[in-house]
Amino acid sequence: MGRGKIEIKRIENPTNRQVTFSKRRGGLLKKANELAILCDVQVGVVIFSSSGKMFEYSSPPLSMHQIIDRYQRVTNTRFEEIDNQQASMRQYTGEDLSSMTMNDLNQLEQQLEYSVNKVRTRKHQLLNQQLDNLRRKEHILEDQNSHLYRILSEHQAAMEHQQAAMEHKVPDVPMLEPFGLFYQDEPSRNLLQLSPQLHAFRLQPAQPNLQEASLPGHSLQLW
Repeated sequence: MGRGKIEIKRIENPTNRQVTFSKRRGGLLKKANELAILCDVQVGVVIFSSSGKMFEYSSPPLSMHQIIDRYQRVTNTRFEEIDNQQASMRQYTGEDLSSMTMNDLNQLEQQLEYSVNKVRTRKHQLLNQQLDNLRRKEHILEDQNSHLYRILSEHQAAMEHQQAAMEHKVPDVPMLEPFGLFYQDEPSRNLLQLSPQLHAFRLQPAQPNLQEASLPGHSLQLW
């Protein structure tokens, strides 16, 4: 998968800007050397970092001075023009103002104010973008928090309902279990025999002649 397109603009983060400068500077000098060797051309590269440090490359056997001298002859450029540009840059930074007249200072002030307004406009744009990003992140976090709170509430309600159901559940007791207490000493007795055992009774006839005599082979008893 190819890398995404990178927007070419100034990197605001100083650390990221320095890292990118180091990587691309090395790549640029390497490409210049490859171009000089592969195509047999004269290449001169001069790089000034934001801190003023200079980096250069000149294809051998020429030196950087020889390449610049050839450049001046071809373009009819003099070092005075370069000096003037450097002097102008120092004036923009507030240095070397002694040679400037009142009119020059007024023009420089207007130019600086115009540049400051552009810088402030860009700064406000970046601040608004950061504020919008923070607001979007805040809404996302609020939605996630609401979702988690709803899940937690539902889980807690389910646990409370389950606990209440367990507390109100009636225990299952066998119907004959209470009667077992009365028959612990008589395990062989039938549980259905709930009444006490009847004692044996003998019936005697009410007639005198039947009290003493007994019919042979007949005896009435109630058990």
